[in-house]
Amino acid sequence: PPGRGSSWLPPSSSFFPDLPCMLYQGRRYAYKKVQRMDPSSIQRGVRQFKTYMSLKLDQDDTQFPLNDSKEIQRFYKYYCENLSRTSEKQNFEELARYYQVASALYEVLRDVTNNKVDSEVMKRAKVVEEKSAHFKSYKYNIVPLNFPGSAEPVVELPEIKSAMDAIRNIDGLPKPHMSSMHREGKSIWDLLDWLSLAFGFQKSNVENQRENMVLLLANISTRTSGQEGHPLVNTVNDLWEKIFGNYESWCRYLHVSSRIMIKYDDTELKKQQLMLLHIGLYLLIWGEASNVRFMPECLCYIFHHMAKQLNQMVEESYFQPPPGFEAEGSFLNIVIEPIYKVLQKESQRSKGGTAGHSSWRNYDDLNEQFWSEKCFMKLGWPWDLSADFFHQEGRSARKPKTNFVEVRTFLHLFRSFNRMWIFFTLAFQAMLIVSWSSSGSLSGIADATVFRSVLSVFITAALLNFIKVTLDILLTFQAWGSMEWTQILRYLLKFFVAIAWIIILPVTYSSSIKSPSGAGKLLNSLTWNWYNQSVYNFAIIIYMIPNILSALLFLLPQLQNIMERSNWRAVILLMWWIQPRLYIARGMHEDIFSIFKYVFFWVVLLTSKLAFSFYVEISPMIEPTKFILDQVVGNYEWHEIFPFLPHNLGVVITIWAPIVLVYFMDTQIWYAIFSTVFGGVSGALSHVGEIRTLGMLRVRFKSMPDAFRKCRVAAHKEQALDVRSFFCVWNSFINSLREEDFISDRFAL
Repeated sequence: PPGRGSSWLPPSSSFFPDLPCMLYQGRRYAYKKVQRMDPSSIQRGVRQFKTYMSLKLDQDDTQFPLNDSKEIQRFYKYYCENLSRTSEKQNFEELARYYQVASALYEVLRDVTNNKVDSEVMKRAKVVEEKSAHFKSYKYNIVPLNFPGSAEPVVELPEIKSAMDAIRNIDGLPKPHMSSMHREGKSIWDLLDWLSLAFGFQKSNVENQRENMVLLLANISTRTSGQEGHPLVNTVNDLWEKIFGNYESWCRYLHVSSRIMIKYDDTELKKQQLMLLHIGLYLLIWGEASNVRFMPECLCYIFHHMAKQLNQMVEESYFQPPPGFEAEGSFLNIVIEPIYKVLQKESQRSKGGTAGHSSWRNYDDLNEQFWSEKCFMKLGWPWDLSADFFHQEGRSARKPKTNFVEVRTFLHLFRSFNRMWIFFTLAFQAMLIVSWSSSGSLSGIADATVFRSVLSVFITAALLNFIKVTLDILLTFQAWGSMEWTQILRYLLKFFVAIAWIIILPVTYSSSIKSPSGAGKLLNSLTWNWYNQSVYNFAIIIYMIPNILSALLFLLPQLQNIMERSNWRAVILLMWWIQPRLYIARGMHEDIFSIFKYVFFWVVLLTSKLAFSFYVEISPMIEPTKFILDQVVGNYEWHEIFPFLPHNLGVVITIWAPIVLVYFMDTQIWYAIFSTVFGGVSGALSHVGEIRTLGMLRVRFKSMPDAFRKCRVAAHKEQALDVRSFFCVWNSFINSLREEDFISDRFAL
């Protein structure tokens, strides 16, 4: 209400400041109308508006007659005459402002005269109403497109003109039958109007996306030089790549053919028209998608099917909208509304975010339905509303999660950091074996017997890996109902392979021992002397192949990016075993230099930690442990806590428990030390903190031109500096200031 009521006052004060009667009547009518619309002042800003109006009315010292209708009618006629003479010389914004004032004056006049106005005033009011209808029915954000007589400076820009000419090229497209009931009174000005009639998009969406499309083309054309004869060829190609990059990647991921059909034998102008037609279709889909925009692959699915229907109309040169898409708003009702209802139901299941994560689906869970080829069979087109995605009655009929279901348990401490736990366990076992040897030093690993004992860590690794795989199955079991069969097969194969290694490694290890005893002797007898010492080494090599491949891919991020983005069946099969295949986050790895810094940091940290643990924690405990194990105690003065453990193992466990606990927990201490050292060195080299105040920042502005010339300006014998390079540097500089909150995003475009 304040916005509506206040629309009378600024125009009146700026157009007739010397007519206090008009100002008074305008304020009085505005206050009366706002009071009638919101008498309790519930809406935001209404109370402040009423208070301001009351003060202005009370401060007016001049007493005006309440029914001074003659002066208002005389001024209204004078204003309408001037408006008709000057309307052709004004731009769109000024015309809209003038007609708004004229409409407000007529409302004030009717209020003052109690709707008793003379015939001449009514005739002028009808003329004003007819002319102002263009402004009421057509709204714009930045550029007034498709408005006759608009003289806005932005419309005169060559980039805007070329973009408008490109989207207005509808030559060669099949013409719709305008005699249809749903198309009466409509006209086709450009490609977006044609698409609106073909698929039932809303008028307001068409107007918004028309302006959006023109501005996108104009902004890109200012950065790219066009080809002679076809000034928008490069611009349209750049916009094409930005908009359809995700769609093309989605098609390759699902191994389906793209529905964007551009014939190479067409003329450049025809190619440009078809490309803009597909761009306009995607923008119109995006414009009416509402919250479905948070599901980009769902938009790709919608565009994939609608592009097929579009291609059929263009190729057959026959305008035939899909069944049900004839009326305006049909796209919203048929395509978007069913998905929005699913989102609404899932939001209700969340109970305001208090329900368990596994009891409802968020945007990501719904979007994951479109990462599989099964979406084409299950969802169909138009939507199969009987599918599980839409039809959910009762909790038992819920569509489960696709890839992840949160199971809150402390077992995640091992599963999430399994590589850390496995590495520390194996390192502890190896250090304990080396320190227990006769030499008690790291040089003892050169002994064949000690080295053979150290190799037993792979048996422990197989056991820990089995625990990890088991946890993977238990903690993702609730998502199996909607997982791809390949993912389920991967979990099962990993489980059975882990069981196989638990059997193979101990058997081959026992066969490599010359004089086994106990269980090792039993396992050695079962091998029928077929195994020898090299079999265990060969088994270790086979066991380590997946880990070696993972390490190579980690150290070569460029190779890993290529393999993850690849859609070759052989590469997919290789990567399938290493990690589950997902649509998002593929090929998003750091560069090799960042990987090197990361590896160097952890190698130094873990080397220091393991050296400290070996020489300070483990080695000093070996001799006391051997001494305790060799002692024989017959009579205990106190109660014997572990009466059934031989060789005083209870005492050994008691003294080793704190050592093991410190061994696993002191990594955070080493991390705090090394992160401080490395972070300080990195910050010093990056000059972090040199500019500590805004005053120092202002001083540095003076030295920026010299620094730019020193680093960026070419020598005299080379070409002159490209102005665009300065644009890039300056934009990066301003963006950096915004990211550091030195300046706001208020004027960011």
